[in-house]
Amino acid sequence: MREWITGRHSVAEVLKAHRRDVFTLKVADGVKAKDTVNDIIKMAKERNIQIETVRRDKLDKYGDNHQGFALEASGYPYVELVDIEQHWVEKNEIPFILVLDVLQNPQNLGTLLRTAESVGIHGVVMAHHRAAGITPAVVNASSGATEHLLVTQMNIAQAIDRMKEMDIWVIGLDGGPESQAIEQTRLDGKLAVVVGSEGEGLRTLVKKSCDVVVKLPMLGHIESLNASIAGSVTLYQALFQRNKK
Repeated sequence: MREWITGRHSVAEVLKAHRRDVFTLKVADGVKAKDTVNDIIKMAKERNIQIETVRRDKLDKYGDNHQGFALEASGYPYVELVDIEQHWVEKNEIPFILVLDVLQNPQNLGTLLRTAESVGIHGVVMAHHRAAGITPAVVNASSGATEHLLVTQMNIAQAIDRMKEMDIWVIGLDGGPESQAIEQTRLDGKLAVVVGSEGEGLRTLVKKSCDVVVKLPMLGHIESLNASIAGSVTLYQALFQRNKK
């Protein structure tokens, strides 16, 4: 399967990561030479990728906000859970996992994955069904952060069971009254953070599978944050605690 990746940062990160096969790079006529632009052209030439100069409007069919670039590449390279396990072992680090329970909005997903890459997440577990996968729109929304993440698609409950076998503390994010305040929760050990969907939150079975369910403090009039923001805040809260050790 092939797909078109658009946007300067997304295209650049696909080329940097070397995890996909790449075939053709289309560049809008008149694109101004800047650092990112020059890097993209240089990397494409080094990999002997066909480069085509086209009218800017010809790129509109490949995606919104293409910024003058469209790259034809193979589909997203998903991994297995065992690959994520091997990743933290090789780095000799304490496991730090993000689990996404049926997150469906590509923009929210891309934003959260960008945060996940920034805080050093070892891997991301996504549901097989009803959830957004790593589409070109998600790659664009993440500014290409997806290309540096290990992502697996599998049954979420089974993934959580496997993590518990490895003594990983699994916390779910939910704003309900029964949830524990995040500031009262230790997040500095082996950790998996589970984020639910935009509308329904965590599914019942997934919520029951978590070791603890936490919520963020809400002092204003709005009842909750969207999934990407709440998940991002939680990941950084965990990072702060982990860095104190």
